Amino acid sequence: MTAGSLPRRFAGRGGIGLTADVWGEASAPPLLLLHGGGQTRHAWDRTGPRLAALGWRVIAPDLRGHGTSEWSADGDYDLDLFADDVRALVAGLGERPVVVGASLGGLSALLAAGEPPRAVMRALVLVDVAHRPDGRGARRIVAFMRGRPDGFASVEEAAAAVSAYLPHRPSPDDPERLRKNLRRHGDRWVWHWDPRILDSFEGRIDPPGRAERVLAAARRAAVPLLLVRGGISDVVREDIAEEFCAEVPLARRVDVADAGHMVAGDRNDHFFDAIVPFLEEFT
Repeated sequence: MTAGSLPRRFAGRGGIGLTADVWGEASAPPLLLLHGGGQTRHAWDRTGPRLAALGWRVIAPDLRGHGTSEWSADGDYDLDLFADDVRALVAGLGERPVVVGASLGGLSALLAAGEPPRAVMRALVLVDVAHRPDGRGARRIVAFMRGRPDGFASVEEAAAAVSAYLPHRPSPDDPERLRKNLRRHGDRWVWHWDPRILDSFEGRIDPPGRAERVLAAARRAAVPLLLVRGGISDVVREDIAEEFCAEVPLARRVDVADAGHMVAGDRNDHFFDAIVPFLEEFT
C-alpha cells in the first residue's frame, strides 16, 4: 500500500479479482493507470499520488496474473483477456475515464477501445507501445523475465539483476522498494506474477496481422491519443512511432529523453511533465 492510497478489489472478465490502489476524491474524474507486462501496480507509486493532487481519481490495478490480483485459473493470458479486463474495469467505473497504459496495459486498452464491445474512454495515453515492436527489444524483455526461474536469495540480489538489465537507470538507493514486486516462494524471492504468462508473451512479440489489427483498433477508437515514447527505447523505435502517428489521425507523440521502454520508472518527473498538458485538456 502506498501512502495516501486505498487498496480496492475490482472485477475483470468473468469476475476475476483485480487489486488496485486508488488515490483522490470519489467525485473526481477517473483516470485508469495500467502497468506493463511483468510489472505491478506499484509501477505507478510515484505517478498516482501526483495525478490525484491535480484533481483526478486515480485507479491503478494489478493486471490479471500480476501482483496481488488473481491468476487465470487455466493459465491462459491471451491478449483478448487483458482487453476484456479493461472493458470490465471501465464499465465498473460508471464514468468515462482517461486511460494511461504502459506496454501490455496500453495495448490492452487500445484494443478495448477500438474493438467491439468498445470501452468508451475520454482519452488514451500509450506509454512506449505501438502497432509493432522492435523484436529485439521485446525478446530482451522476455529473456530477462525467464532468466531467473529459481528466483533470488535476497531482495538485494534481485535489485542487482534489475540494475544489470537497466544499466541506463541509476541503481536504487533503497533495494527494499523492490520488495513490493517480489513474493516469497519457499526460501527464495520470485517475481510477483504468474510464470505461465511468459508462454503468452513469447507468442505475442510480433504475430502475423498484429500491426494491422492494432492500427485498425486505434483508428476505430476515435479518441484523443498521446503516444509517449522512451527516447532510448529498444521496443518502440522512432520510425515505428512516426509510422503509428501517421496512420492514426487523432494521435500525437512526445518523447521522453534518456528513458527506455519503462518510461515512468526511468524518468518519472519527465514522464509526468510530458503527460500533464495532454491530461489537462480533459479535466
